[in-house]
Amino acid sequence: ERVPGSIGFPLDGMRVRLVNEEGKIVKRGTPGEIQVQGPNVFKEYWEKPESTKESYIDGWFKTGDIAVETEGRYRILGRNSVDIIKSGGHKISALEIEEVIRKNPIVKDCGVVGVPDQEWGEIVAAGIVLNESIETLPETFEPWLKGLLPNFQWPRKYLLLNELPRNVMGKVTKKELKNQFKKL
Repeated sequence: ERVPGSIGFPLDGMRVRLVNEEGKIVKRGTPGEIQVQGPNVFKEYWEKPESTKESYIDGWFKTGDIAVETEGRYRILGRNSVDIIKSGGHKISALEIEEVIRKNPIVKDCGVVGVPDQEWGEIVAAGIVLNESIETLPETFEPWLKGLLPNFQWPRKYLLLNELPRNVMGKVTKKELKNQFKKL
């Protein structure tokens, strides 16, 4: 049975674990980095022994993806490098916030990033592309969003854009979006 947002169960012969930043296995329901082990995991990067060494720990491949496991299923929260925002002790999934923001009918597209903050480490910032007939966020937008997200996930900064920065593959370049917030 398919579960929205879930990548499902590990394939036969695969071992999967979620670990925290110290490399300790996390409890069920706690976000952690996906590490995999099995016969179909590649052995090394071609002629890049240092990259291979950095990507493995004790025979486990470090994917760089952060996920949470519930009932044996895994749900990816994002890439550790760009999709996980560390704010006030919370690890926040930018992808989850984007999913909620996109449900608003005035929003054409959005990208969520963490931007540096003295007090919190990072704060949530949302770059939003509105539908063509709308020029500003209405007063009802923030209360609507706050009704759907816990307070630690609320964007503290917004940037209205004509379009999101994208790479040649069409994927939002979070680093460039972050830089646009730094220019504010």
